[in-house]
Amino acid sequence: MTIHLDPWPSGTPAWADITVPDLQLARDFYGALFGWEFEVGGPETGGYTQALIDGRRVVGLSEPLGDTPAPPPAWCLYLATDDAEKTSQSAHELGAQIVFPVMQVMSFGRMAILTDPTGAVFGLWEPATHNGWQVVDEPGAPAWSELMTHDQPSAVTFYSTLFGFTVEDMSSGGFRYASLHQEGVAAVGVGAYGESVDRAVPAAWTIYFAAADVDASVARVVEGGGAVVRAPEDTPYGRFALVAGPFGEVFALIATEATAA
Repeated sequence: MTIHLDPWPSGTPAWADITVPDLQLARDFYGALFGWEFEVGGPETGGYTQALIDGRRVVGLSEPLGDTPAPPPAWCLYLATDDAEKTSQSAHELGAQIVFPVMQVMSFGRMAILTDPTGAVFGLWEPATHNGWQVVDEPGAPAWSELMTHDQPSAVTFYSTLFGFTVEDMSSGGFRYASLHQEGVAAVGVGAYGESVDRAVPAAWTIYFAAADVDASVARVVEGGGAVVRAPEDTPYGRFALVAGPFGEVFALIATEATAA
């Protein structure tokens, strides 16, 4: 387990949240799947709920506010920045679209939502009192974040230019993939959809949650009303599965040597 209480390095995944139509159903599903506990915010936060592992922040969950229809539920990944305004402007100059401009989130920090030049939605998080998630590589906590897109070279250029990543090409066997590094540490992965994937499938970030036993976790997903998108399989990086939650939100499960039971 890695506990991290300081701000995350620029470009590093720092937080994730999801807006769902039924917060209680989400709590029931993810609580049973990951053993999360929940801290519900007050009226000033609209009841924004933070999931916890051993008292440390993992992700956020909320219901739509007001009468504006919410988009289909999906996990939104936030990348760290020490200046959300500057990074948002730089991203726009590099071809990103600004969905929600930089806004202050009480005393916690500042955020923005954008789509990258290949169409993938992502957030920016500039911390103040809230540094983001505080634990990784523990069952139920984030372990990896990965972008899949139809235009992998453009995505690699965009994120490496925006955040100063160094790029390690890991492509092989016709599969195009790169690991983007910050301060010598792998931060995120960027891969290309295969030719068999319909061009209408949008580019998207996927969060990998660590699991002690992927097969058992997949069974709990199904029991809780979710679905299997890609059945468990062994990879060089650990046993992996792609699943969907009760609202159709897609995420991955992975068991590495460090997290496997």
